[in-house]
Amino acid sequence: MKIDLRLLAITSLLTLSPCMRAQGGRQPVRLQNRDLVVEANQEDGSYIIGFMGDGGSSLSARPAAKINGSWIFSTQYPKHTAASSEIADSLGQSSQILLTNSGLGDQPDLICSLRLHSNPSYVEMEVDVRNTTGRDFNVQSIRMVDSRHPKIAGVHEPAARVLSDSWSEDRPAMRIHDLNEIGGGMDRAVGSQLIYNRESKTAFFAGALTSDKWITVLRLHVDTKQARSTGYEIDSTGTTELTQENSLANSPPQDRVELALPLRAGESLSSERVMISFGRDYHALLETYGNLIRHLHQARTTAATPIGWWSWTAYYFGLNQDTALSNAIFLSEHLKWKGYDFFHIDEGYQYARGEYVTADARKYPAGMGNLENKIERLGLHPGIWTAPFEVSERSWVYQHAKDWLVHNAEGEPIHAGYVTKDPNTKQPLDPLFVLDSTHPEAQQYLRQTYITLAKDWGMHYIKLDFMEDSAIEGFYHKPNTTALEAQRMGLQVIREAVGNDVLLDKDGSPMLNPVGLVDCGRISLDTGHTFAASRDAATGIAARYYMNRNFFVSDPDAFTVSRQTVVDEQWHGGNRPLSFDEAKVSIALAAVSGGMYEIGDDLPTLFLDRDRMALVENDDLLNMARLGRASKPLDLMTYLPEDELPSIYVLQESKRQSMVTLFNWTESARRHRIALNDLGADISAGRNQVLDVLEGGAPVAENTATLDLQLPPHSVRMLKIVNTAVRAAAPTITVHTLEHAEVGTPVEFSALVDDQGVPAVTYTWDFGDGTTARGASVSHTFTHDGSFSVHLRGDGIEGLAFEKKLSVAVSGRIGTRFHPDEFQRHAPER
Repeated sequence: MKIDLRLLAITSLLTLSPCMRAQGGRQPVRLQNRDLVVEANQEDGSYIIGFMGDGGSSLSARPAAKINGSWIFSTQYPKHTAASSEIADSLGQSSQILLTNSGLGDQPDLICSLRLHSNPSYVEMEVDVRNTTGRDFNVQSIRMVDSRHPKIAGVHEPAARVLSDSWSEDRPAMRIHDLNEIGGGMDRAVGSQLIYNRESKTAFFAGALTSDKWITVLRLHVDTKQARSTGYEIDSTGTTELTQENSLANSPPQDRVELALPLRAGESLSSERVMISFGRDYHALLETYGNLIRHLHQARTTAATPIGWWSWTAYYFGLNQDTALSNAIFLSEHLKWKGYDFFHIDEGYQYARGEYVTADARKYPAGMGNLENKIERLGLHPGIWTAPFEVSERSWVYQHAKDWLVHNAEGEPIHAGYVTKDPNTKQPLDPLFVLDSTHPEAQQYLRQTYITLAKDWGMHYIKLDFMEDSAIEGFYHKPNTTALEAQRMGLQVIREAVGNDVLLDKDGSPMLNPVGLVDCGRISLDTGHTFAASRDAATGIAARYYMNRNFFVSDPDAFTVSRQTVVDEQWHGGNRPLSFDEAKVSIALAAVSGGMYEIGDDLPTLFLDRDRMALVENDDLLNMARLGRASKPLDLMTYLPEDELPSIYVLQESKRQSMVTLFNWTESARRHRIALNDLGADISAGRNQVLDVLEGGAPVAENTATLDLQLPPHSVRMLKIVNTAVRAAAPTITVHTLEHAEVGTPVEFSALVDDQGVPAVTYTWDFGDGTTARGASVSHTFTHDGSFSVHLRGDGIEGLAFEKKLSVAVSGRIGTRFHPDEFQRHAPER
């Protein structure tokens, strides 16, 4: 008889688990597929999730809830029943165990749902607190996982590494820790956590699938001396645990409001849904999570990659209307032809936070609307910065409408930090408060602000910043609203105000909550004019690679390549300009993100150095941005200690060519010897050509099986590897439009590339009437009748173009007579 050793191992693990077995009694209810096993214990209300591929990896836990200030665990209940069934929901078919814990005096019941999915394999968890009593309660948190016997890192725990996502893109900065490096005995994650054992090559992943009310906080407790885990928790909870370390760090105790949601008799309150899985391929676990988020939240991921100029790292608070216009003219004259057509003005233009349609008259005496119109006339897409829910003490809202702010229990506006500190005295400047986005009048103020920005000023792109600092628990106009609910309500107001064509970019914010409402999202710390700034941003860009085009279009922040220094900003700037190697690192880091591609330099300064301008004009780098795919960090959890950070990235652009990027983040020279077969892309080790992307495509090797590269400190190599066994090809594109059109009526044209073939990176339309347009989807209006030959050119990533001509017959004419009865009064949107 043939024995499945994997099943034997996991069965033994379940049998021996102290959390799972009791003497005698009812049998546990079990589900399993080829990768995972789930078992619910009807003796004590606990459960286990085990990995079929490794008998040493499992999660043995119990659900709990914090009710009226005290934790109640499933193991405290006298009655436990489990039932299995097959269900179908928005994530497809799954097998479910419903574990009900009841009978604990006059306490609510705890119901734990464990849904086992296959293809791909993961467990979806949710816990309900169900009030079957006759009294009311307050619920502070719901705990999906409470484990004191975790084996999620496998049996060789000293070899484990932990990657914990954070409260926002930089609160705190993301770091990858070995288990024995975790400070304070606990590694806290917000949203998701990946644990990988480099010895057993087993990965554990947990991630929030929803963000309806609560923030999901994950805590790995460790004994660092013995490099072993001692506990694991996953909570649906309020944001105060996080904001009290950030925007509320200097606020009085009454401003640090603990969330407490009412649970009335006969009602239920649910946790967020969480994905839990084990596997050998940790990249696949991250990418599965990203795919689930895109599907579940109908993420906005189809926008063309914004490419252009961002003011923050060039000028910080110092930009004015004249220096802005000089940079806009430069961008239009020198770089627009390369696709750099977004022009973003960051913080400093506005009179105060919370008052974004009032310009600082000292720096913008002609007003922002006037400047933005000039920028648009240069053929650029204007962009602007906002912090939508922050309100400065100097702003109109604080001065005239304090009832629009989030309050504490005493009815006072909650103080949530400051704009910055005085660089000389270190005294905080400009106290901040939080707009109550549930208040109807505050909503109208928010709506009018963003209508002005989008409709009157013509913004194509709007950044939404500091939303983690404004996501505070408190007393809202709409009772019992959580911080994350209020944030989504405000974002919905903004989205409706600007419409679907304006790009919204989540900057400082929890990662998941804005998904489905924003188009772009920051994934890293602020960058700047130092190598250290690039290095600090690198982990976030690597760790969140799977979010690109799943959560949103990634925003890696601007790259800086000029010799500009910013002496007032020591962390971002400093006195020493970037070396040329360090400039390459900055732009390469933006390129591997596959997301927004933003110049962060004063452009006339950049113009002084032809070699640095060449970096900005590099077509291979631009095509990586246009393609919009993130490079995979191959050594995300396996980088060598000597490399200090993930350093090896691969992007398969097509069947014929791939991009390999290697960074040296260290202060010493590093050698990388890599077999092409280990890169995971369709690369022929026998027939290939290796080209140096940052050296004008200079040949590096031919028909090689390995890369052997020596990198100096603070440097990068970017290589294009062409599989010469595959012939270069043009994209295959299907064109959609009307064969017949009316004069004066817009006609839609769209190009759909075959995603199984060669990707297209640019689309150019010639309408046959002397006008052209760029983009995969465009609109054009013909002004006279006739038969027009419309020509589409789609440039492919491999250097060949798809071309097609189509005929559009246009009939009719534009009426020129006066018909006063047909006139309609235009009412500006307000």
